[in-house]
Amino acid sequence: MPKLGMEPKRRADVINATLTCISIHGIDGMTLDKVAEYADCSKGVASYYFKNKDNLTIEAFKSFLAYYGLKIESEIENTMTAGKMIDVTLQHILPPYRDDTEKRINVSQLDGIEKMFIPHEAQAKLFLQFFSKAVLDRKLQEVVSKSYMADLQGIAKIFDYGNRTEQMSVEDSQSAAYGLLAMVVGLSFFRVANISPNHGEDNRYICEDYVRKFTNG
Repeated sequence: MPKLGMEPKRRADVINATLTCISIHGIDGMTLDKVAEYADCSKGVASYYFKNKDNLTIEAFKSFLAYYGLKIESEIENTMTAGKMIDVTLQHILPPYRDDTEKRINVSQLDGIEKMFIPHEAQAKLFLQFFSKAVLDRKLQEVVSKSYMADLQGIAKIFDYGNRTEQMSVEDSQSAAYGLLAMVVGLSFFRVANISPNHGEDNRYICEDYVRKFTNG
């Protein structure tokens, strides 16, 4: 049993280690022994919090998806234009490429949201691993559904705000949000598969063009 008072940190360490392990070895190659090694703890500590590999995979997936919402919420301000709010959202859910492989995965809020980070390459690998497994795993599908429904509502609210302030012209905010999120998911898969646009540019411009169609002025 972990030392008294260490529970939140140990739990966070295990989740971060699980995501690191999956990004390197895949979900099939992830084991409690490997997670314990990455977390610098005993296998007993990992199993104390999460019981088994399936529970650990689900909790790690929840933390992976929650990471994006937390980062977006921390950066969006009420004084921003609707367009800027969407830009902040896209910066996180479909980030520009950057070489940040030297940084470590951290999805814990314990040291502040500003310290939370997932390297670009690890994001792509985790995205592919989790979503490929979710195709056949009902529990993982439920995690995706709950997370994306919340994302859709958040994006739709931004489009509604754009309409109210006459910064945007969106006929159906829910449909516009659905289209944008579906586009992000598809473009993310294309990135993982190294399918670039004809001229080799970052495919995120496609989302930016989509949003621009709704923007007034």
